[in-house]
Amino acid sequence: MLLGDSGVGKTCFLIQFKDGAFLSGTFIATVGIDFRNKVVTVDGVRVKLQIWDTAGQERFRSVTHAYYRDAQALLLLYDITNKSSFDNIRAWLTEIHEYAQRDVVIMLLGNKADVSSGRVIRSEDGETLAREYGVPFMETSAKTGMNVELAFLAIAKGAETQSRAAGR
Repeated sequence: MLLGDSGVGKTCFLIQFKDGAFLSGTFIATVGIDFRNKVVTVDGVRVKLQIWDTAGQERFRSVTHAYYRDAQALLLLYDITNKSSFDNIRAWLTEIHEYAQRDVVIMLLGNKADVSSGRVIRSEDGETLAREYGVPFMETSAKTGMNVELAFLAIAKGAETQSRAAGR
């Protein structure tokens, strides 16, 4: 699942991974939840990912909570040019710990790394927060594709390992 505030780039992140394209300009915000599938190879094994793109707006939270418990992995995004999206990460993590499986794989992503002139969140701040919660971290750009595939493959590998360990 992709999680994070509205406008952090979740849908663009997913489209970049799925189709190798960037949605430029303005577009309609995700309503509720949407999903896409993509087959990837993880350690020589073909794995079908079903990726759920959630609405970031508060009014859709109760809908998206229902999907947390079935998620094997969560990509939690914030926008490096938007301080409130970063400040809200702790609240997102609280929700995750309340509604998701205890062994869910989580990765923190600072998106829009291509917009260096508008940066308000330092990479070090993302790393520090990720360390505090014991989750991996990387900066990404849905626009340029920087680390997009790497993030999905890392989370898929983590979820696959976790799934095997749990006997699923």
